[in-house]
Amino acid sequence: MFRILTLNNIRVAGLERLPRDRYEVASEMSRPDAVLLRSFNMHDWPIPDTVKAVGRAGAGVNNIPVATFSERGIPVFNAPGANANAVKELVLAGMLLAARNILPAWDFARELSGTDAEIGKQVESGKKQFVGFELPGRTLGVIGLGAIGVQVANAAHALGMRVVGFDPHITVNNAWRLSAQVEQVLSVGDVLAQSDFVTLHVPLNDNTRNLISAERLRNARQGMTLMNFARAGIVDEQAVSQAIQARRLNAYVCDFPGNALRHHSGVIALPHLGASTGEAEENCAIMVAEQLRDFLENGNIRNSVNFPEMQMPRSDGHRLLVVNANVPHMIERISSAIARVDINILDLLNRSRGQLACTLVDVECPIPDSVLAEISGIDGVLAARAL
Repeated sequence: MFRILTLNNIRVAGLERLPRDRYEVASEMSRPDAVLLRSFNMHDWPIPDTVKAVGRAGAGVNNIPVATFSERGIPVFNAPGANANAVKELVLAGMLLAARNILPAWDFARELSGTDAEIGKQVESGKKQFVGFELPGRTLGVIGLGAIGVQVANAAHALGMRVVGFDPHITVNNAWRLSAQVEQVLSVGDVLAQSDFVTLHVPLNDNTRNLISAERLRNARQGMTLMNFARAGIVDEQAVSQAIQARRLNAYVCDFPGNALRHHSGVIALPHLGASTGEAEENCAIMVAEQLRDFLENGNIRNSVNFPEMQMPRSDGHRLLVVNANVPHMIERISSAIARVDINILDLLNRSRGQLACTLVDVECPIPDSVLAEISGIDGVLAARAL
């Protein structure tokens, strides 16, 4: 029986992927085997020594101390792409809100007073201050062509927009999904210089913090609309404020209503609605629950932010999972420990990612506790367990 601790409310559709005859799931428990969460801040959370995996029902993992879990041989799973359609739709809504001046026009209409005839006259005389523009023929720049960025780019092209994209790390799978009409540019600066709208879809890390800086905004296309539904720290908010005041930016549409910008007349700040649909929450919960189960039961790894991808079909025998530092002779030492007790290896898979490596070994008979203890004691082994 595996014990799963939930630190946030997780959609029932996801929890149903964890059969009750093999999983105990609760929001309060001691000695859990794994943790499921959404936005809970784990940075100051005491990690029980029983935890074998963490699952984030969403894409971003800024609320999780990934490096700490890596040091302890614990994979962190997320759900990339599960909320992609929800975010894509909000980006499209953001473009329309900015292009058609919908929010100031709505405020204007709500403040009208008088008879219907008097309101009608006010509407006719006042509507000219909210004249906007249409999307076809405009250029959208997409920075980050992951699951969300690809969907945004393809949808914008379908609306008749020219689309340019920048992502030096685009995966083969996402490249296949991207419309052939999306044009590649070679830098963030090129995107800003060519685009009427720019949308950001990159994670927040040391390389992307303040990616949109004052210097880059000075060289952006005049009247550009910037959209940020990724993470607040990717944008220098002070630089955005100055660019709006200088009329270099037409608007800033974001999902992060901080004090620096939320009262600014050129800012549309939403309360972190990117993945806030029932469909997205279900998709995320289902994806991460299935990944967590596959790891706990089979040692397979899909969509981990710190471990290598690896899947090996189960043989008829028994399985061993070893997580270790990515150093020479590790497979030899693991195999030797098994061979010394005359156990035959049926299949073996080893994958590495940076300083971490994982090995799955299928054998003919159960691994004795003494062998498991020997492997666990090998210098560099972070975790080992029989499955």
